[in-house]
Amino acid sequence: MFRSRANANEEKAATSKVTSDLSQQTRDPQAPKGRPTPKRSEAQTQRRRAVTPTTDRKEAAKRQREVRRTDLAKQREALASGDERYLPARDKGKVRRFARDFVDSRFCIAEFFLPMAVIILVLSIVQVPGIQNIALLLWLFVIVLIVVDSVGIWFRLKKQINLRFPDEPKRGAVAYGLMRTLQMRRMRLPKPQVKRGERP
Repeated sequence: MFRSRANANEEKAATSKVTSDLSQQTRDPQAPKGRPTPKRSEAQTQRRRAVTPTTDRKEAAKRQREVRRTDLAKQREALASGDERYLPARDKGKVRRFARDFVDSRFCIAEFFLPMAVIILVLSIVQVPGIQNIALLLWLFVIVLIVVDSVGIWFRLKKQINLRFPDEPKRGAVAYGLMRTLQMRRMRLPKPQVKRGERP
């Protein structure tokens, strides 16, 4: 009998302890455990702090767009004026500048390819067998001329670059110059800085 009463008392004590713990935990359902509810001013301040990074990100993105726009404007001006400081990476350097000047100072057959191609195309459309044969021969003649001229420019440009810039990186400079020969002089970017016949 004493043991059963003692057990009953222990169970009651344990139950009252659990209920007291639960009452302590759930006394303020809107606040975190063990912390009082924050004041409205504090909550607003915390909300503002959480919002500020997004506005900062927006401002940073806006600044980046403005910087990018300014850089592009400077690049356009540099492509027109030849200013080395703001040229794109593919056009920068002494070797690339020399390759441009080397090509711009010469008449290249490849730069007249587009106008000649238009003329030959018009001739090939004409429904006269003799004119169409002439157009076909002109195609072959123009292609052979461009290949021979380009090979000559390749060897001369490579030789001059090796002589003038023995210690500079020269990778891709000759191909860069040859690609420039395919563009008409007035369409080239950066704009030519030397006249025809003027040696760089």
